[in-house]
Amino acid sequence: MKRMFQGSMVALVTPFKDGRVDEPTLRELVEFQIKNGTDVLVPCGTTGESPTLTHDEHRRIIELTVEAANGRIAVVAGTGSNSTTEAIDLTRYAKQAGADGALLVLPYYNKPTQAGLIAHCRAVADAADLPLILYNIPGRTGVNMLPETLAALADHPYIVGMKEATGNLEQMTHDIVLCGDKLSFLSGDDTLTLPLLAVGGRGVVSVVANIVPRDVSDLVRTFLNGDWKRAREIHLKLFPLCQAMFCETNPIPVKTAMALMGMVSGELRLPLWPISEMNLTKLKAAMRAYGLIS
Repeated sequence: MKRMFQGSMVALVTPFKDGRVDEPTLRELVEFQIKNGTDVLVPCGTTGESPTLTHDEHRRIIELTVEAANGRIAVVAGTGSNSTTEAIDLTRYAKQAGADGALLVLPYYNKPTQAGLIAHCRAVADAADLPLILYNIPGRTGVNMLPETLAALADHPYIVGMKEATGNLEQMTHDIVLCGDKLSFLSGDDTLTLPLLAVGGRGVVSVVANIVPRDVSDLVRTFLNGDWKRAREIHLKLFPLCQAMFCETNPIPVKTAMALMGMVSGELRLPLWPISEMNLTKLKAAMRAYGLIS
């Protein structure tokens, strides 16, 4: 039986201090998420600035997140790479460190064919012995996994889900039509969580949950429990804040928001750059309207 993941899964930021991973703050963020109803921690993804982490840092963050969670909630570690060998190595390490699963972003920059995507995902799944959630985000990778391609992978015992960040609800629906209950479909866009749930999704890998984890958790939980009216109310309340989280490249806005709330230093790694004054004004306005800052 496949291990499926669902609910509110937070795409954890990586806190930095003076150029290094801020380990005490990362532990605090894990506690904050657990106390506020998050179902799954997802370190070392896009929001965690994985492209700028050294391999040692990447491994340490996975290890530290698993250690801090201490079995209280699941950890699904980002382990994707545009090198299949590297993705296998990182996913094997996540397994060794005690992660419950891995998030496998599709290979970026190489622009593999659909056949190449199938071969890559199968190679990692065969080698790693860990449940994998595939991550389709064409805006960052330059390649889109088509529904028929996903369907060719859906029966693999270790491929258990898909994080969908195409922004295309028609494609997401086609995925679900072809794959049915073989995979757990998760929104990769906070603004599309409710629409994806409505066509059969099971949750979200959320950016905005870094600052409002309880509300994101309540949105998914109320929908899955059948209270669609309440879920819609939460969605509409969250919507302007979710939009503000993407006024610039993720994770610039969310880290800035967390700094304004005193949660992290807000330090980014190049080539990410501090938010513009114009967008900072927009972000603060959305946060004030939500009651996060005065």
